Amino acid sequence: MPINILVTAKQVLDPETPAGALKIDNDAKRMEAPGNVPPVVNGYDENAVEAALKIKEAVGGTVTVLSAGSGFVMDVIKKTLSMGSDELILVDDPSIIGLDAYGTAQVLSAAIKKAGDFDLILCGRQASDYDQATVPLGVAEILDIPPVTMAMGLTVNDSSASVARVMDDGNETVEVSLPALVTVSNEIGQPRYPNLRGIMAASKKQPTVWSLSDLGLDENAVQAKVEIKEIFVPVTETECEYIDGDDDEEKGRNLALKLREAKII
Repeated sequence: MPINILVTAKQVLDPETPAGALKIDNDAKRMEAPGNVPPVVNGYDENAVEAALKIKEAVGGTVTVLSAGSGFVMDVIKKTLSMGSDELILVDDPSIIGLDAYGTAQVLSAAIKKAGDFDLILCGRQASDYDQATVPLGVAEILDIPPVTMAMGLTVNDSSASVARVMDDGNETVEVSLPALVTVSNEIGQPRYPNLRGIMAASKKQPTVWSLSDLGLDENAVQAKVEIKEIFVPVTETECEYIDGDDDEEKGRNLALKLREAKII
């Protein structure tokens, strides 16, 4: 039976950006990358798109990608279309900048309801900017559907999904009835690289763009419940001490004394 899948995706700062190149907007309490470093699609969300495409190839259906934010770079966020997704929906509104997990879950849930009925919602296990991993669970709670986290494998049939989960001490497989929400980990497989045909097809597609008002929301409905007090790039300091001695044997003894004084040995 064909299955309709929705995948959430987030445009984030490139996690490979050197910490020294990041700038902190102290007023807005957020990180900013230098102008010559473009954003990327969150890596775990690309894993979720890959999982959705594999299911589509196996049983048929559609894959819709949903993203909420502001100031989207189309060449970046349309990568999800280049990979093979059928449709891209963007909730683009300046009020979304700086939303906490609660507000983000409210926006995504309202957009999912407006987009239509889906059999399966896939999300990356967490975003690489704040690494909180709370938004997908909030979406599942608001939509009143069962969530399964940390998927490393996923198959579906007519009315349920079998999910292999990554655990701290091993793996487990669970079965969940559909509709359901599943968060996807990188163990599920490397995301496919868009080929020329996919890139050309994506260039001809235009995303559906909604604002908060299109979803029946306003700033009060997504007001933050958590306030960020401070955000900063950690400062690390290292010290190096050279151990002297007339020969290697004496240097070894002096090193042992230093380690003993430091109670390392």
